[in-house]
Amino acid sequence: MAAHFTPIKDDLKFKKNDVVKLDVGAHINGAIGDNALTVDLGDNKELLKASEEALKQAIKVVQIGTQLREIGKTIDETISGYGFKPIKNLSGHSIDIYEQHSGTTIPNYDDGNDTELEDGMIIAIEPFATDGVGKIEEGKESGIYKMQSVKNVRNQMTREILDYIVREYKTLPFTSRWLYRKFPEFKVNFALKILERDGIIYGYKQLPEKGKGIVSQFEHTLLVNDKVEILTKQ
Repeated sequence: MAAHFTPIKDDLKFKKNDVVKLDVGAHINGAIGDNALTVDLGDNKELLKASEEALKQAIKVVQIGTQLREIGKTIDETISGYGFKPIKNLSGHSIDIYEQHSGTTIPNYDDGNDTELEDGMIIAIEPFATDGVGKIEEGKESGIYKMQSVKNVRNQMTREILDYIVREYKTLPFTSRWLYRKFPEFKVNFALKILERDGIIYGYKQLPEKGKGIVSQFEHTLLVNDKVEILTKQ
């Protein structure tokens, strides 16, 4: 699994040889930090090294005026040097207040984009390395959602849950698991179906690797200025 997987019941048990990706976002008054790492419970250390080193090398080329394609080229060359493939249809992204993905794509390969990084930009770089074919496809529903638009809702129960979502999460992603802590599960499931049907929320799909490959990922959020700052550094 490359992205958008979360155990809805909090009951998943790890097994030997699992590769566990922890992709975490946090915010203070809408200022977001997006951070990821991978833990190997088997014999995939080189795969992890590939994505972690790709992140380190990509950060080194970041400065005001760096072209996006240069970041992608660095990531691709680093991962390929370990004998793996970058996932080309997943990418990093720019970040803004209460916008986790604010429009600019940070590629994991040289996509020819000569757009330059600007002073004051906040970006998340997240190389994905795999022993598969280097692409993801849409899978099952993930239980992860985000707001798309605010509309009137007739059903009182659904309106109550929508009000809670808007108040607690605004435009940031959330999971049905969090709502279960506040509301009965059957009410949450009913409301989410209505809200997604009406285009009020967007439901993310799980993103497995197309060739059923193992995927590793590392990510940091950076502030681009005269001295690039890693905002999610320990």
